[in-house]
Amino acid sequence: MVSTFDILNANVLIVDDTESHVLLLERMLRADGYLSIHSTMDPHEVCELHRRNCYAAILLDLKMPGMDGFQLMESLKEIAPDGNLPVLVITAEPGQKLRALRAGARDFVTKPLDMPEVLIRVHNIIEVALLHQELKRLNDRLVEMQAGGRLA
Repeated sequence: MVSTFDILNANVLIVDDTESHVLLLERMLRADGYLSIHSTMDPHEVCELHRRNCYAAILLDLKMPGMDGFQLMESLKEIAPDGNLPVLVITAEPGQKLRALRAGARDFVTKPLDMPEVLIRVHNIIEVALLHQELKRLNDRLVEMQAGGRLA
């Protein structure tokens, strides 16, 4: 079972090329009790950051110079072979919703942001990511026990 403590302490990454959007999301998450919030305005940094910090939620703007959110999700898939991309897409273009979800995003919100909705969606993405991690740990343990002959 995932506790509120686990959710509030999970690593969260904000990826947006607009500083005011990053600051707004950081403030909103901190006010709601989240403790481990990271951000970058450079999408090229995200894969390395995710490798090092294993984010339970990535709040991702789709429209960024140099590398858009769709390209970034493709790059993230390469380092998340299990297909679990804990991405919440944030964009001003609601017409991109289905494309973003098909590209691997777990959820989608449009600007202007409804803050209570964003907080609920972030909570849900983190909870699912943590449950996924726990299930993987338990499965690995079961496989280990089976290989060791402790399970028939």
